[in-house]
Amino acid sequence: MEIGVGSLASHRAFRAEHGLVTPSWYPSRVSPLLAPSLSSRALRMPGVSARGLSIEERKQLAVNLIRVLERYRSILDAYIIEFFTDSLWGTLPRSWQEALDGLSSPQLATLLLGMPKEGEVVRYRSVWPLTLLALKSTACALAFTRTPGFQTPSEFLENPSQSSRLTAPFRKHVKPKKQHEIRRLGELVKKLSDLTGCTQVVDVGSGQGHLSRFMSLGLGLVVKSLEGDQTLVERAQRLDQELLQALDKMEKRHPKVVQRGPRHSPHHVVQWVSPTALCEELLLPLEDPGQSGTRLLLTGLHACGDLSVALLRHFCCCPEVVALASVGCCYMKLNDPGSYPLSQWVAGLPSHELPYRLREGACHALEEYAERLQKAGPGLQTHCFRAALETVIRNACPELRRPGVQGIPRVNELKIEEYVQQGLQRVGLDPQLPLNLAALRAQQAQENRVVAFFSLALLLAPLVETLILLDRLLYLQEQGFYAELLPIFSPELSPRNLVLVATKTPLGQAFSALESEDS
Repeated sequence: MEIGVGSLASHRAFRAEHGLVTPSWYPSRVSPLLAPSLSSRALRMPGVSARGLSIEERKQLAVNLIRVLERYRSILDAYIIEFFTDSLWGTLPRSWQEALDGLSSPQLATLLLGMPKEGEVVRYRSVWPLTLLALKSTACALAFTRTPGFQTPSEFLENPSQSSRLTAPFRKHVKPKKQHEIRRLGELVKKLSDLTGCTQVVDVGSGQGHLSRFMSLGLGLVVKSLEGDQTLVERAQRLDQELLQALDKMEKRHPKVVQRGPRHSPHHVVQWVSPTALCEELLLPLEDPGQSGTRLLLTGLHACGDLSVALLRHFCCCPEVVALASVGCCYMKLNDPGSYPLSQWVAGLPSHELPYRLREGACHALEEYAERLQKAGPGLQTHCFRAALETVIRNACPELRRPGVQGIPRVNELKIEEYVQQGLQRVGLDPQLPLNLAALRAQQAQENRVVAFFSLALLLAPLVETLILLDRLLYLQEQGFYAELLPIFSPELSPRNLVLVATKTPLGQAFSALESEDS
C-alpha cells in the first residue's frame, strides 16, 4: 500500500502529550508528515535557526529538547554492538518494528532520516504509526538547522580535490574538507574582525596552522597560533616558509595579477590552554596596539572537547577579547560536570544530564551515513557483524563487555564466522573457539534491523548537539553578551558545521554580513 499517514494535528498531539510548548517560531505546516508521495525537496526538514530566536524562545527550546531526549534516552543510550546481547530490537514499540522491519537501506535514508536522493519521489509502502512519524518530525524540527543560508556553486565541481576558491599555494598539503573549512571560517573571521575593530586574531588549537596561514598570508590578518603539540607547531612553521616561497614565485610569474602587500606569517606558540585557568600567552599582543588598546578575536576550527569551553571562558572573563568565532567538536571529551551545562538555565532543568554515550552519538555524521544508506554498500554490515561478535565474546568471557576491536580490514569480503574469528583474536580470546554457525547466520539475517535501530539513534543525535550548543548560547547571554550560531560549512563535507559567534557589543544589521558568501 503506497500511502502516507500523518498530519499536523498528530504532530501537535505528540508535542502536547510530552509537554512540549509550541513556540512562535515553530513551523505552522509540517510538510514531511507525509502525503502519499512527496518530492525530495518537500521532505527535507529545515530545522530551527538559532538566530531567529529570542532568549525566552531559546530557553523553551532547551526545555523541549530535554523532554524529548529523556523520553527516548533508551535509544540514545544503547550501544549498537549490544543489539543482540541486549535484544535492542525488542525494546522498540511493536508498531515501530512492523514499520521499519524489512526496509532497505535506501528506504531508511529516505523515509526515516528524510534524506532522499535528488528528485526522488517518496512513497510509503505501509501505514506508519503516528508516534514514529511525529518523533521523526519533532527530531528534525527541534534541531538547529545545519544548512547554510547561502547557496553557491560547489567549489569542487571542476576538481573534487581542489577548491576553485583557493589559490594553488593555499591548497597544497590541505585536504578538500579542510580547504572548504579554512576558507569559510577564515572569511567569517575577517569580516568579524573588521566589524569589531580587532587588532589580532588568536587561533587556539591551531594544529598544522592551515587556518592561521590562510588568515594571515591570505587575508592579511595579524594572527597568533596556539598549539599544545610541539611537533605540530614545528610542522606549521615549515609549511609557513613553504607557502611564502610559493607566493613569491607566483608574484614573479604574474606580477600584474598578484598584488604584493605586507605579509605577516602567523606567530606560532607551543601552548596548552586549560579550560579552567587563564592563559596569559593567549592575551599577549604581537604588536603595540597603541592608544586604542589590544582587541582580540578568538577562533578555533573544531576546538576539541574542553578547548571550545576554554575559548568561551576567556571571552567572558577577559576585557581584551571582544569577539569569538568557534566551531566545536568531540563532545564526548567534555569534562562532566564542568563543561556542560554552562548556563544556569540548563543546569536548573530536571534531567538535563548528557552522559558520555549521548555526547559520543552527537558526533556522528548524519548526512554521511544517509549517503551510505542510499548507496547500500557492503560496509553497512559492519555493525551487525560486530554485534554478533559481542554475543560470542560474552558467551566465552561474560565479564568482558564492549572491548575495543581494532579495525578488521575488508569486512565486506569476509564471512561472518571469519570476522568473528579475527575479532576474537584481537580481544585476546581463542580464535578457534567453537562457533554456533546457525546462530551467526540468523544474526546476519537481521542486518536490516541493526541498521534501522542505528538510524533511529542517528535521527535523535542532532538534538544532543543542539542542546550542547544551545547551552553555550544561553551561557553567553546570561553574562550579558551577544551570541549566535551559524551553519557555515557544507554538512556533507563537514558535519560539525555550526560556528558560535559572540561579541561584547551588538552588531545589529551588520551581523548579516557574516552569513553571506564572498563572491
